[in-house]
Amino acid sequence: MNSTDIEVTLKNEKYLVTVKNLRSRNFSKNLPFLILSEQLPEGQVYREFPDGRIELQEVSARGAKYQSKVIQVLKANEADRVREEYGLL
Repeated sequence: MNSTDIEVTLKNEKYLVTVKNLRSRNFSKNLPFLILSEQLPEGQVYREFPDGRIELQEVSARGAKYQSKVIQVLKANEADRVREEYGLL
């Protein structure tokens, strides 16, 4: 591993710690955590809730207002797969 690889690895680890801290802070305030994914179609996001539920939602904007619509509530194994993919387990 060269110095550039080590630097990228360290930045990724810091990023993941920051994301996990933000997620924990949201959950401690009983707020959902938004998971953006480039693998989802434009306008779709995952929203994880403190109770462990993850919803696939479609988000749209009308002026300064945002609306979301639940497309699917993920099954437990699907939710765990999303968490694993984004390093949240």
